[in-house]
Amino acid sequence: MKKIEAIIRKSKFSEVKDALHKVGVNFFSYWDVTGLGNEKEGHVYRGVSYSTSDIQRRYLSIVVNDDFEEITIKTILNSAATGNVGDGKIFVSDIKETYRIRTGEKGGETLN
Repeated sequence: MKKIEAIIRKSKFSEVKDALHKVGVNFFSYWDVTGLGNEKEGHVYRGVSYSTSDIQRRYLSIVVNDDFEEITIKTILNSAATGNVGDGKIFVSDIKETYRIRTGEKGGETLN
């Protein structure tokens, strides 16, 4: 099992959510977050300069079975990208075990 954590633009959340549902990823948690990145490049819109670190973000936490890892990552990459600085990041880590609290079941079946 894998834990996929993604920090995306808040404005792309609906698109990412819909794309994940289409590929069968129907459960995940998310939070509104603010962070500070390494990018020093700012943008100018209608003569006003703004920092890319001030873009509202949404943090997604998704746990999937190993066979869903690649499609989940590709889906986020395709649906969250704008091509501009500040599109976000994806982090992947291993999950040792999962448990369903209601029944006490453990393992990959708890994700269904």
